Amino acid sequence: MKTEQQIREEQDELSINQAFEELLDDYSKTNHRKKFDIIRKAFNFANSAHKGIRRQSGEPYIMHPIAVAKIVVNEIGLGSTSICAALLHDVVEDTDYTIEDLEGVFGKKIAQIVDGLTKISGGIFGTRDSTQAENFRHLLLTMSEDIRVVLIKIADRLHNLRTLSSLLPAKQYKIAGETKFIYAPLALRLGLYSIKTELENLSFKYEHPEIYEQLSEKLKETQGARSAFAKEFQQKIEKKLHELGYEFTMRGRVKTPFSIWDKMQKENVSFEEIYDALAFRIVFKPNDTMSEKDQCWIIYSAITTIYKPHPERIRDWVSTPKANGYEALHVTVMGPQGKWVEVQIRSQRMDEIAEFGLAAHWKYKTGENDKSELDKWLQTIRELLATNVPSAIDFIDTFRLDLFASEIFVFTPKGDIKTIANGATALDFAFAIHSNLGQQCIGAKVNHKLVPLSYKLHGGDQIEIITSKIQSPQREWLDFVTTAKARQKLQAFFRKEEKILIAAGQNKFSQALNTLNINADSAGINKILNYYHIQHRDQFYLNIGKGLINLDELNKIFTKPTSKNLFRRYWKNPFATNSDKVCEIKPPTDDTPFKIDMNSTLLLTEETAGKLYKLANCCHPIPGDDVLGYVDNETVMIHKRNCPVADTLKSKHGERILSAQWATHKQNSFLEQIEIKGIDKQGVMIEILQVISQNYGFKMNKVDFHADDGIFSGKFFVYVHDTNEINELCRQLEKNSHINSVTRIQEISNA
Repeated sequence: MKTEQQIREEQDELSINQAFEELLDDYSKTNHRKKFDIIRKAFNFANSAHKGIRRQSGEPYIMHPIAVAKIVVNEIGLGSTSICAALLHDVVEDTDYTIEDLEGVFGKKIAQIVDGLTKISGGIFGTRDSTQAENFRHLLLTMSEDIRVVLIKIADRLHNLRTLSSLLPAKQYKIAGETKFIYAPLALRLGLYSIKTELENLSFKYEHPEIYEQLSEKLKETQGARSAFAKEFQQKIEKKLHELGYEFTMRGRVKTPFSIWDKMQKENVSFEEIYDALAFRIVFKPNDTMSEKDQCWIIYSAITTIYKPHPERIRDWVSTPKANGYEALHVTVMGPQGKWVEVQIRSQRMDEIAEFGLAAHWKYKTGENDKSELDKWLQTIRELLATNVPSAIDFIDTFRLDLFASEIFVFTPKGDIKTIANGATALDFAFAIHSNLGQQCIGAKVNHKLVPLSYKLHGGDQIEIITSKIQSPQREWLDFVTTAKARQKLQAFFRKEEKILIAAGQNKFSQALNTLNINADSAGINKILNYYHIQHRDQFYLNIGKGLINLDELNKIFTKPTSKNLFRRYWKNPFATNSDKVCEIKPPTDDTPFKIDMNSTLLLTEETAGKLYKLANCCHPIPGDDVLGYVDNETVMIHKRNCPVADTLKSKHGERILSAQWATHKQNSFLEQIEIKGIDKQGVMIEILQVISQNYGFKMNKVDFHADDGIFSGKFFVYVHDTNEINELCRQLEKNSHINSVTRIQEISNA
């Protein structure tokens, strides 16, 4: 009789073989050359290497590489080399096999891709700054040399997110934050729109599970009405295009919970006010009688004879494609029931590039000189790598400037078209043309008119750069440049200057110590740094070199007594943020060192406020908000999960992220803002104040009320205990027939 172990192993084997056969079936339906033998070889190798190993979810580990390979085939469109690399991507990291072993069995190319994946396997960001720099630079290096490494890595991240439920919340926050920080914008830059959308939506699901469920339910509730609307909207367009003789597909696309929530946050609107929750895509088979571009405009003309277009909502990426190769014509029209609807028009080729990104971009290249904007962007990655940046954080942030940027098109004096990031300045343009042009730039002419270097360019501008040989970069330029190349070149220039000042400052410091007969060891140096509120020695030496530090105070530092009441003074205001660095924070009644279990959930009670945690000033969380903790030395800082500062922390310092949960809070009050808009009538202000003060007994800090042409808008600053109170107040105010909208203003700093 078979044991439970044997039965389980047989079931596992059946599941594994079935999943692999599905992968082969998917591959057989592609246009790639069929190389089944090497794929089977890679599968057997990986299956044997991972034998007996299970994922956190309990399933056999080999199911993960198979799933990644499926994404590589079906959602990115890559071939046998990438499939093999996907199947083998964890072998070197998790087993005793080496890259040399793989090269001997599968050849140099597959081994190189697996090597690249292995070196960034721990995530882009390690626990140490040097690890971060090494991992992130390796990601960019492999991306510039063989883009398949980062495409497979994106597939790996997508499957990890799809199976994230088995991990602890703190780990979920780290992975979701890192995904939003780098992987989603990277997928967008590489043209993987569907994957980018799913990465963002899954990250949102694990960061804000309750809001995600609420929006998902609302989408289900409104599905019937959307279906009826879609049928009515499509029929007229389909009839018209059939009359024109086009073969096409037209399908509706519903916004994801994340995209709806993101728009609600950015525009301070409710779910019901999201007018473009439904969009349509027309993919047509072009005929050979005219260009695809002309046919896009013919279809546009057919649609706008039926529905009136929004004059400011036409996006022409057919005449000039996006930097990632995306081509389409977008138009927003007034549909039935007075609803605005976006329609995207694409040829089959355009649609394939939009869905599969770079893989399809390669397919449609006509020659070696057929360089797209994406090829040019990859060249800028190589240029970024050419200069060593000492701080991994600076390096990552510089790179992300170009990841998030949308593009505009501008012209040189000779009429050549150039792509540059939206929001770029005249100085950014100068650096984009050539580094020397940027460093010697003193001004620019835009459309033949003289403008300053900080002038923000607009689509269609014609720019002429004015230079001088005696000009050199100025530090204030860093305040307005927006592109990665310009910032990186300026920082490289200033670092050379700083090295000279650091050396001079170090020399002055040594002389001062000798003069005062002070022998400063590591503890002494740390004491000096704490006195001047500086974290790093180089910054200390730099400030000396610049003349910003008075070294005459050194003797006072070593004779000044330490206050015994430091910690008690520090804890006096539990919600205050102390700008001073405290080396060893302890609760006043406990002599043990600060310790906390990173795998546990920190319960945020009023009794432990200030002793175990503090509320971050950047996002002002209140009880009821979705939050997380960040362990900063001996302090847990509480951030909202959607705080931009928290996103950065999750990405760069994921090992310090802690799950946090509110307990009941009814003692401390928090100042919140609500914005109310509506129809101005006599007494409406009194009615609002009556609900806030009399019905609920909330205290107010300030009221900012304006009325004009029969419409009023007011901001009310109210003290509440938690989000339940503020939400209930908003619901009650919305019952007033003269009030159009009530919104909680959640101001979040981007610092």
